[in-house]
Amino acid sequence: MDSVSVVIAAMNARDTIGRAVRSALAEAEVAEVVVVDDGSRDDTAATARAADDGSGRLAVLELGKNRGPSAARNHAIAHSQAPLIAILDADDFLLPGRFKPMLAEDDWDFVADNILFVDAAWPALDSIEAPRFAPEPRFLDLAGFIEGNISRRGKERGEIGFLKPVMRRRFLAEHGLSYREEMRLGEDYDLYARALICGARYKILHSVGYGAVVRANSLSGRHRTVDLHCLADADAAMLADPQLTGRARRLVAEHEAHVRGRFELRRFLDQKSERGLAQAGLAALARPAALPAVVLGIARDKFDALQRRGAGSGPAAPLPPRTLMPGRAA
Repeated sequence: MDSVSVVIAAMNARDTIGRAVRSALAEAEVAEVVVVDDGSRDDTAATARAADDGSGRLAVLELGKNRGPSAARNHAIAHSQAPLIAILDADDFLLPGRFKPMLAEDDWDFVADNILFVDAAWPALDSIEAPRFAPEPRFLDLAGFIEGNISRRGKERGEIGFLKPVMRRRFLAEHGLSYREEMRLGEDYDLYARALICGARYKILHSVGYGAVVRANSLSGRHRTVDLHCLADADAAMLADPQLTGRARRLVAEHEAHVRGRFELRRFLDQKSERGLAQAGLAALARPAALPAVVLGIARDKFDALQRRGAGSGPAAPLPPRTLMPGRAA
């Protein structure tokens, strides 16, 4: 059985990095844990080192300035050696026994398991118990992956793009695949989509092995305008690939249009903030294709604000843990 490199990109993660490192080192299949401190302003690196179990499997690297999650992950992967690569976010954790069902067979290039979403306010995160689901393996094709990443209004957080697969280093090397370092949003989606275009066998298990901590102020929830532009451009690059055909191509085009619309709305709001409503409106009128996204986006934002106001402003109780995919009891 091949061993695993667990890669963790971390920035200002002092409060959570220790739990992430300890959860990875607890897994027998893990040959190394590589943490990259991506220009933190706190003692993330020292806290990560303090979680070492003395096995010699932990390496903590530090970048002098923040370069973003894609660059940090590429740096960690370049400084790791195990045949398999697993990405772990700095505020998440691995559940005990995660890798055993994932590595039971080797008929895949990427293999992902179910995710347990846990509210950051939920008590005793370190000892939480996940439901025991039967693996029920299946393969995910490119069209299914792209469709699972298209946001649908009213659909709760937890799309296919949140899966954290284990990746074969050999496949990445053979196809020259790495994270696009200009991307700080959707970098996982882009890498996995490009791998599927290259013919990756992407296997999914329903057994639960990854704990994702959900918090209202997460970095992934605060998208910069330029980040949306980069994500839309990544879709455009895929659409330029002649290997992308059929239903998958139509779905990538739909994803690109959705992201491009979000970008146009954010650009309008930026211009409104910087130059006033009249100037922002004139700029939007100069881009007729962007007008529907701007008008609909503003209307939806107003509607959502009214709903939040009607729901009251008191502190909400933590939501109970839930899994990304349903499962059958093992």
